Amino acid sequence: MSFWNASTRRPFAGATIALCAGIVMLSTFPAAAINSYNASPAPERTEVGALIVRWDDDADPATPDRVDWECSGTMIDRDTFLTAGHCTSDWPAGARFYVSLDQDVQSALDSAAAAHPGDSPAVAAAAGVEGAARTDPGYPGPSADPHDIAVIQLPAAAVAARWSFTPAVLPTAGELDGLGPRQLDATPFDVVGYGTQEAERGPGGQTHPGGGTRMKAPVGFDALNPSWVRLAMTQPQGNGGACYGDSGGPNFAAPAGRPVLVATTITGDSPCYATNVAYRLDTPAARSFLAPYVALP
Repeated sequence: MSFWNASTRRPFAGATIALCAGIVMLSTFPAAAINSYNASPAPERTEVGALIVRWDDDADPATPDRVDWECSGTMIDRDTFLTAGHCTSDWPAGARFYVSLDQDVQSALDSAAAAHPGDSPAVAAAAGVEGAARTDPGYPGPSADPHDIAVIQLPAAAVAARWSFTPAVLPTAGELDGLGPRQLDATPFDVVGYGTQEAERGPGGQTHPGGGTRMKAPVGFDALNPSWVRLAMTQPQGNGGACYGDSGGPNFAAPAGRPVLVATTITGDSPCYATNVAYRLDTPAARSFLAPYVALP
């Protein structure tokens, strides 16, 4: 599965990818939210935002485009929003991308829709700032490294006029490798995003409620692979975790007390109870993609 926005029911571009850790990304699932357990609102994480997309969902030019938040992400400098490659791929021609740093992006969209009925460009512009998507040209790559990374290039002045934030700190080259297993086990990790909650079963089957509000939750270190960090979401250990809509959102580690954006949420188990599989940002591939857009430490 990929943690795409479940509200769209739009398949993830890239078919089925089996991760070496045994997790499978299924193309039938879109991206999601932070679990309800051991989670809390994150108004202080002002650099974390939501990716809004405006697109033609019925191929009828006479009807308004659809506007919805789809994924999560992070400002890594004044004009660069980091997200996942599967969040910016496989859209109909003419899709437009916007970023919101509001704490409650769903309410912002609802208010914009009420103020501009039937005017999808005005709704999108009221809820977010438009930018240009740049997806890693290697996406979708093999399971060992799918190059599932993208940025939205934004007009810095327009972002600054609407929101105040301090860009996230990126990791140095090989920073997670340098920590070693014991220090990784002892390092606090947090995941942040706008996604839905863990699965609930009801008369209509399994659903994922919630989503659209910036939340955070602690996660525990599980395993490190060349392109991935696996983070435990198990409730009894005090962890929370990511779900649908959290794709592209940040996973912070604080080995020295200062949060560093070490990975972005990509996938996990479909009920959103066990594992968050996140794409590392300290690898040569990730750093090579990011280098033209941001100054790397």
